[in-house]
Amino acid sequence: MKVKTKLVPLPLEVAIDGEVVRTIRQHARSSSKTEVCGVLIGQDRDRRVQIAACIEGENAEGAGAHVTFTQDTWEHIYAVKDKKYPDERIVGWYHSHPGFGIFLSEHDTFIHKNFFSSPGQIAWVYDPHSDEEGCFGWVDEQIERLPRVAILDRHGGEPAEAFSPSGSDAVKARTHMSASDKDADGKRVAVRVRRADVESEEGGATRSLEDLVAKVFLYLAALVLGGVLSWYFFPHLVIMPVLVDPVTGKPLDPQAAAQVLEQMQSDKAGKVDPANTGQNPVHEGGEKKGDNPRAK
Repeated sequence: MKVKTKLVPLPLEVAIDGEVVRTIRQHARSSSKTEVCGVLIGQDRDRRVQIAACIEGENAEGAGAHVTFTQDTWEHIYAVKDKKYPDERIVGWYHSHPGFGIFLSEHDTFIHKNFFSSPGQIAWVYDPHSDEEGCFGWVDEQIERLPRVAILDRHGGEPAEAFSPSGSDAVKARTHMSASDKDADGKRVAVRVRRADVESEEGGATRSLEDLVAKVFLYLAALVLGGVLSWYFFPHLVIMPVLVDPVTGKPLDPQAAAQVLEQMQSDKAGKVDPANTGQNPVHEGGEKKGDNPRAK
């Protein structure tokens, strides 16, 4: 008895440029309530899809749960493709799902089956609320979510210093040597370490000074506020004058103290200054100064 071997269809191998992923995310984040869409540009050969660019679907009819490519949208897409990507193909489409996850709705499936029915065409879905994304493609005449997608870095493999900016934004590098910086032969090697430019260092020093001043003012304000609150809520010493009885040495009660103060004020008011009376003072013996015979 012969056993029939069932061939398992191989899933699509998708490789997408990192700049394309960034562009799709930015487009989706520009509309947080309605769906947006666009097409993917690249090549597909032997069940391998390579996406190199994308074109935004302008004038598409977007709603909260679906998006539709209009006639104006297709005219715009083909105009851009013929101008910028004449040798590339439309290898799929993308759209956003703002706030409701990664899947293909019935409407999305209808679009994919009628406009992107080629075996090498995919659907990219991105949710700007959760920052999730997924890729769907044809597997054995069924649309399935693909388990593996490669995101390519177009600058990968280039030297680390190849894209150092120049001019005022130039990044200065210094050579740092240490005991661990050795090659296979045991020789010391130079390790290039990036550091911020002069303008960045000055900006950092300015920010540090501003932070220090702000902290000092904050501490002073907290100290003053704490002093005021402690004076208001906690008991404190208040110095008040108290009359003391000279005989017993004990403080006088408020009524007795008031009587003493009244007596002192009346005694002071009863004294008369002789200079203000206009009369000659009387000396001992009852004689006036001018009646002394000896004075003559």
